[in-house]
This record gives sequence, structure tokens and C-alpha cells, in this order.
Amino acid sequence: MNNEILNRAADNIRILSASMVEKAKSGHPGGAMGGADFINLLYTEFLNYDPKDPRWINRDRFFMDPGHMSPMLYSQLHMLGHYSMEDLKNFRQWGSPTPGHPEVDLDRGVENTSGPLGQGHAMAVGAAIAERFLVARFGEWMAHKTYAFISDGGIQEEISQGAGRIAGHLGLGNLIMFYDANDIQLSTEVDEVTSEDVAKKYEAWNWHVVTVEGNNVEALREALVAANADDRPSLIIGKTIMGKGAVTAEGESFERKVSTHGQPLTAAGASLDKTIENLGGDAANPFVVFEDVAAFYAKVLEEKADYASEKKAAQAEWAKAHPELAAKLEQFFSGEATAINWESIEQKQGVATRAASATVLGHLAENVENMIVSSADLSNSDKTDGFLKKTTVLKKGDFSGAFLQAGVCEFTMAVIANGIALHGGVQVAVATFFVFSDYMKPAFRLSALMGLPVKYIWTHDAFRVGEDGPTHQPIEQEAQIRLMEKLKNHHGDMSLLALRPADADETTVAWKMAMENTKTPTALIFSRQNIKSQVSYTEALGAERGAYIVKDVENPDVILVASGSEVATLADGAGKLEADGLKVRIVSAPSEGLFRTQDKAYQQAVLPTNVPTFGMTAGLPVTLEGLVGPFGKVFGLDHFGYSAPAGVLDEKFGFTGENVVKQVTEYLAEVKA
Repeated sequence: MNNEILNRAADNIRILSASMVEKAKSGHPGGAMGGADFINLLYTEFLNYDPKDPRWINRDRFFMDPGHMSPMLYSQLHMLGHYSMEDLKNFRQWGSPTPGHPEVDLDRGVENTSGPLGQGHAMAVGAAIAERFLVARFGEWMAHKTYAFISDGGIQEEISQGAGRIAGHLGLGNLIMFYDANDIQLSTEVDEVTSEDVAKKYEAWNWHVVTVEGNNVEALREALVAANADDRPSLIIGKTIMGKGAVTAEGESFERKVSTHGQPLTAAGASLDKTIENLGGDAANPFVVFEDVAAFYAKVLEEKADYASEKKAAQAEWAKAHPELAAKLEQFFSGEATAINWESIEQKQGVATRAASATVLGHLAENVENMIVSSADLSNSDKTDGFLKKTTVLKKGDFSGAFLQAGVCEFTMAVIANGIALHGGVQVAVATFFVFSDYMKPAFRLSALMGLPVKYIWTHDAFRVGEDGPTHQPIEQEAQIRLMEKLKNHHGDMSLLALRPADADETTVAWKMAMENTKTPTALIFSRQNIKSQVSYTEALGAERGAYIVKDVENPDVILVASGSEVATLADGAGKLEADGLKVRIVSAPSEGLFRTQDKAYQQAVLPTNVPTFGMTAGLPVTLEGLVGPFGKVFGLDHFGYSAPAGVLDEKFGFTGENVVKQVTEYLAEVKA
């Protein structure tokens, strides 16, 4: 193509980006101005998409990592017709589709929510994995590329280590990443914080790496051609210019300034008007697309539409020749839950819920063809090996399996899962110990924000991890996760469903709920130790309402409520209380958040406010305070664990039937007083 018009279009993006930030009096213009050449070239000559069908399943994906460079992305997508000029003018304003950091919006061409640096490009790794997984099942006809854009901050975030290692190890030749290396950060220059050789680091991970002038369209084109031809993941290090084109009121260059990273050009010390003029625009009317640029993009969009039509026609021919595969592909991308005969899953009684989960996972491996499960080097402990035993691991050149051995990188693994979910067509679950959910918080927060149905498997759910000691014993984790159940996403849904089942059959129901939850992430919290069974599968279906009565009696004197293994402990104590003449109801509450979405009549029927209610939790008492009510009592922990056998800890911490009797007796005496 004509490099002159490409440069003109890039300057147009620079003008729009700087003007958006200036009008909003907030934002990050410098990086957007420096990265404009790459994104403009990518969308015109390399990225394959359908301008009329942004959800086309075989489109190339573009994943943004530095969300602060959103003005660049919005300006680029305006050229495609996905945003109006009014949308650009209302950047960062209430009700605008152009928030300060991009939020996933497939109909407008935004593939991922970005902002927390590092996650965007790791999501791209996930999308590239999903593409190879699907190609292995349906053929190279549906092959497509995943492009990522990363900045200095994303390179420095530790997640880049995991993403780079995994992409190189798996040989993801369908992944091409541009590193916007402008040597400037928000508060300093890059050389003040690092001296590493980024190119050598990625080469060590088996990436194809090339370094070019990031604002030279010819050099960028050559790099993209080479990257598309290589069978390794590619990193294009573009030495770009922060605030390219920015000048002062006197017309002197104001490029490569730290100040332009995070504030409007005028606040940084440049002149917006002079900068717009320097870039070929009209300072009095900056929110325009140049006529020649508009004509250029009109032709580009015609070519993209023609390409997409040809690919869709080829897919239609494939579908005619392979109707069963075509139906399967359609089902994969429908987003609907796979039909499972849950009742047919036979559970051993009295086992740890992690073992019960393994039984379910084995069934899913045989019945859900588009599911990837991953573990952070714990598959034989978190029992995701129940899935692994029925499949094989994903490896370079062979994606016929369905298990990703991620290695020790909980955060990276979870973000990759988000990318798999964003790509579409593939269901995904990731696993580790519950205490290490701390490492995953930034990822499952974005799962919740984006409404991604990632399944989080967290085992070893309490201090009963035992001898491993306090570093491995989750105490405060459940309380943190339960907060996400109280937080609604932008669609008004509970942002995350957290389920801690009480026994083996309730575990099956919890997995049923997780797989049928196609709108939000689900946390499945499982025990390490064996738990005495409390209910049958049919009875456990009550868990689908968040909380239900496990054992009932007319006009109870006291209600005992818990989740997970504490339900069995309450049951043990209940027998002793009943021997003393008390009438006891036991309630299993695997999800308080879900329970609170039920109608008031049901809530009152399960946990009436006029009956003394006692809760037991292996975590912080606050975990159950909302269920027992203001006059109830919760027995829990207010300290970290200790290293000792699980049974000893139960005795020392008071998680025994005997202590249930003691605590309930004292509580009822207080109520009567």
C-alpha cells in the first residue's frame, strides 16, 4: 500500500487521541500517539476481520494490554465505523462507550477489558491456545492469528514471564505481539528501572524476535510479514516515540517526554493546537477524519469484507461436506451449557470433595469435547488428574489433548483462561490450592467484570491442610471470595458464584451449577480431607438455590448453618443436642450470594429470622454473619493456622461435635437470658 496515506492516517489517529484526552481533561495521550503507526498498519494490511460482523468466529483477534492507550484503540475503531465521533468526544464521560480503559465490547471490536498491565497479552496467549485447540478438531481452514499490543509496563509486570514461557513452550506461531518500546513510563524513564535485554529474554523462550523503528511503516510491514511466516510466537520490538508529533507553542519538539504519558498535552507542557497543526490537522476542528484517510479506509473495509465473505463461503462448503462437525462447531460457539446426565455420575460416599470433583471431571472429559482444564503443577493434589487421565496434555504441534500443564504460575494460568473464554468456542477450568487464590485475584476480578464463565477449582479449602502449616492454610480466603458474590457486574448479575459443597453428591451438584453458569465465573471450593456424606444427589439439588435444609424438624429450637465440611461437624453435634432434647435444623449454604437472590419467602422458610441460628466456619466468622443474622452466633477463626495433623487442629481449634454442643448450649443460654 501507499506509505504516504498510511502515515497520514496514523497522524489522524494521533490528532484524535490527543484531542480526546484534552477534551476529557484526563487520560494518556503520549503512548497512543507513539503506537498509532503500528495499529493503523495492522488494521489496514494484516488483521483479518469482517467490518459488518465483529463476532465472526474466524476473525483475527487483537488484544490490547496497555488499556491507558485506549484513545488509540477507539480512534482506530472509529475508522472502522464502530465508534461515532460523538463517542470519541465523550471519552471518559458518564454513559459513554469510550471508558478510560477499554471494556470488552465485541460488537465494537474490543476483544478484552484491559487496564491492569500485563493481563491483556496473557489473554492473547489464551486466545491463541483456543484457536489451536479448535483447529485441531475442525481443520486448518479456520486458522487465524492473535495479535497483542504490550507496553513497557506490561513487560515489567511479572505475568509476562509466565505468558512468554508458555507461549514459547507451546510453539504458538499464531501469536504475534508488538512491544511498544518508547523508553518512557508514567513517572520515569525505563532505563531508571530496568536494564534487561528483552529481546534475549524472549529468544530464550523460543520466540521469533525482531527490533525495528516503531514509527517506520516500511520497517513495521517487513516485521509483520516475517512474523506471519514464522512458526514460533513473534515479538516485534518497536522503538516508538512517546508523544510523536507533539510540539510546544513555539513549534519546538515535545516528543519523548515523561509528562505526556499520563496527562493532556497542554498540562504536560506542549501545545495541542500547534501539535494538531504539526500533524496536518485543523486546530479549530480536530475531531475529523481527513477526506483522503476516509476514502482510504472505505477501500480497506471493502477489501476486508470481501476477504471475510470468501472465508465464510469456504466455511459453508465445509459445513455441507461435514454436517456433524458443523453442528458441533455451532454448539461450541453458542455459549450454551453442554447437556450432561449429572444423575448418572456415581460418587463414592465419605470422600474428600476434591476426590468427588475428580470423579465429575473424569465424566466431563468424556462428555464435554470443548473443555480445557489447567492446573498450576498440582493436578495430582487438586485432583484435576481426574480429567487428565481421560485426555492428554496440550503440547507444541499437538493440541488434540485438553489439559494444560501451566506450571507454577497461578496468575498467568487464570488470565490465560480468561483469554480462552474470550476467544469463544472453548470452556475452561483452572485449579490450584485455595490459599493460592490470592495469586489469582486480579484475574478472577476481570473474569467477574467481563462476565466470563471460567471455572476456578480451589482445593485444600481450610486449615485441615494440616502439617503444611499456616502458609498453606486458607483462613481469610473464603471471606474475600464471598465479597465477589455481593458485587454485581454491569449486567446486574452476581459477579461471581462461589460454591463450597458439603459432601460428594453436593459436589456433583456444584459442578452442575458451575457448568450451567454461562454468564459469570464460578469458584468451586473443595476439601482435602474426607467428609461424611450428608445427602443424596436428589437432595443435594437443593444447593441450586444457594442454601437448603439438610435435616429438618418441626418448630426447631435452633438452626445450624455452614458450608463445606463444617456441615458434617454440625451434624455430629446435632445428634448430641437432640439427645439432650433440643429440636435441631441443619442448613447447608454452599452459596450465600445465590441464596440471597431467592424470593424472600424461600429465604424465610430456610432461615427464619425468629429462630436462634448458629453458624460454623473454618474461616473468618464474617463469612457466615449474614446468614445467622444480627442475633445469631458464628464460631470461626480469628487467627492463622498452625502446622499439625488435621485431626489435631480440629481438636485444638474446636471443630468437633462436642464443641458444637458447647457453643450452641452457651448461645441458647444467652438468648434466653
